[in-house]
Parts: sequence; structure tokens; C-alpha cells
Amino acid sequence: MKFQIIVSEAVYHRHLFLAGPAGKLEALEWTVADAAPPLAGLVCHPHPLFGGTMHNKVVFQAARALHDLGLPVLRFNFRGAGLSEGKHDEGRGEEGDVRAALDWLAGAFPGTPIVLAGFSFGALVGLRVGCVDERVSELVGLGLPLNRNDAGFLRRCGKPRLFLQGSEDQYGDAEKVREFAASLPEPKRMVVVPGVDHFFTGKLEEVGRAIRSWMSERRPELAARAGATADSSPSATADSSE
Repeated sequence: MKFQIIVSEAVYHRHLFLAGPAGKLEALEWTVADAAPPLAGLVCHPHPLFGGTMHNKVVFQAARALHDLGLPVLRFNFRGAGLSEGKHDEGRGEEGDVRAALDWLAGAFPGTPIVLAGFSFGALVGLRVGCVDERVSELVGLGLPLNRNDAGFLRRCGKPRLFLQGSEDQYGDAEKVREFAASLPEPKRMVVVPGVDHFFTGKLEEVGRAIRSWMSERRPELAARAGATADSSPSATADSSE
């Protein structure tokens, strides 16, 4: 099995296994040349019982957006997905998987704050952990599946949050998510991408632009480090702000 793909002497894409509470967790790390980056990123994938893995296109796009800003980024498979050990636990045990991934990042980059992003199931589980973990500084929720799930824990979360939702999301009605986001404490931002479903089909690049824009506005040094600009999609609408 190939565990490491070298892209340059300092930046590479690494396949590894983390020590999780139910066994090994398969993971991928995108590194950066900076040994002491200002932030690190963690991205959580959608529901594993419906084919969700760390290779999901939305997860990949979110991870790439953070990496474009010069951050090392870790993705991992929840228990029972891909080569990860253990069995699906309906989101309960998966919280421990998220903490194991945070532990790994904290060990690899001591003292570095972490921005945690999650898509669908990964947003519910990841943000629940990220809201209370002191190592997490910012949160990104993509495709919150609020039609049949509750995210009331976010009402007790004061960390900066970005929410991205497709206007035609079949698992999280955009207006319902908009109203929910409006009820949350600041700082927050919601971006609705028009004309797309839960998977942002056909407009994945807007997911990346929205994340890069929000992060660059919050932390201008990221844009300067990466040579990026805080670009925003002209066809996405943003509500509320910090």
C-alpha cells in the first residue's frame, strides 16, 4: 500500500492511519511548506451508510479551499468507512473519531488553532465537537441536513461559523436553515448557492470561493501568505456577518 505521494520536497499528500476510539481511522493529510502554519484544517465527510467518505467531492472542495490558503488539512474516514475500523454508531461514537483527528492535528501542529469543516452528517457531528473543543477556532457547516435533524447545540456556540447551503437542498431546506442561522449568536455568516441540491452539483467551485473569501476576510494574513484574494461568487448570496 502506498502511504505517501511526494509532490515537492516540502509539500505532499500523505495517506496515514490515526488511532481512533474504535480502531484505526484512515486519513489523508495535505501538508504545507510552513512548519508553523497559523491554522490547520480538518474536514468531516457525509453519512457513511449512504456512501459518504473523505473522497466526497464537497469534502474535497472544502479541503482544497483551506489548503489554497496555506493550511495543512486533514481528512479522515469515520469508523466503518473506507479502511477505517469499527462500525457506524449513528453519530455518537463518531464524535470520538472527530476528537481523535483533532488530537492528531494538535500533536502535529502544537498550539495551532484549527478550523473544522463538515458536510451533511459530518457537519452535525463535527460542529458538535468543534463547538466545545478549545482547539477549534472557526467552524464551517456545509449542507446542514436540518429537515430531519436537530442542531440546537449551535445556539450555545459562540465561535465564528460559516454555513453554506444549496437553495434546492433536499435534506436541509434553505429557508429553514436560513431562519435557524439567523437565530444563532454572532459571529456567523450564511451563504446560499442558488440552483443547486444538497451536493452543490454543478457549482462546487462556489463552495471553495465562499470558504476562501470568509477565511481571508477573517484572517487577511492567509490571503497574503497564499497570494490569494478574498474572492466571492457573484451568484451566491450572503446573509448576516460578523
